[in-house]
Amino acid sequence: MKKAILCLAAVLSVASAFAGGYQPVDVSKLPEAKQSKLGLYLSAPEAYKMKTEGGAHVLFIDIRTKGEFQFLGTPLVTDQNIPYMELDDPVSWDKKNNRYAMSPNSDFVSAVAALAARMNDSKTDAVILICRSGDRSSRAANLLQEAGYTKVYSVVDGFEGDMGPTGRRDVNGWKNADLPWSYKVTEGQAYTR
Repeated sequence: MKKAILCLAAVLSVASAFAGGYQPVDVSKLPEAKQSKLGLYLSAPEAYKMKTEGGAHVLFIDIRTKGEFQFLGTPLVTDQNIPYMELDDPVSWDKKNNRYAMSPNSDFVSAVAALAARMNDSKTDAVILICRSGDRSSRAANLLQEAGYTKVYSVVDGFEGDMGPTGRRDVNGWKNADLPWSYKVTEGQAYTR
């Protein structure tokens, strides 16, 4: 009986995520930047459901920069922030993309392996990656796949979602699905390397 009530609560929480303006991503029409070699994709509500049902045997990694993680909030189910990319130090300007230059985190794969070891997970257990909108998580999924991970999922709408017609990230994503998140970061979630 208790299990049935928990399942019903999970279904209702995911169903409520689609209320309002949330627009799920059609994975059959993913732009190339959001595609990964493994082809394993989740919407934000699907990622929440997988993590809450899978518990410790599903790693949930926020791969945004430390600044994004600290100042924009993170899903409550985040096991750890492990940035896939970080701002260059010293800071430089990326003229092509009109933003601060970023470079891959050379410690990314080893930091994921260390987290998996602490959680007693293997390279065949599920790993969910979330970034701002699904572009970086697909590239990070490719990197983990090359390192031998077999079930790496990219959250295709990310934490903030896709850009809407007004130039705001208000279409989909974790926040727009009203999934649980917080500005509060714990020491265990923080990337300190």
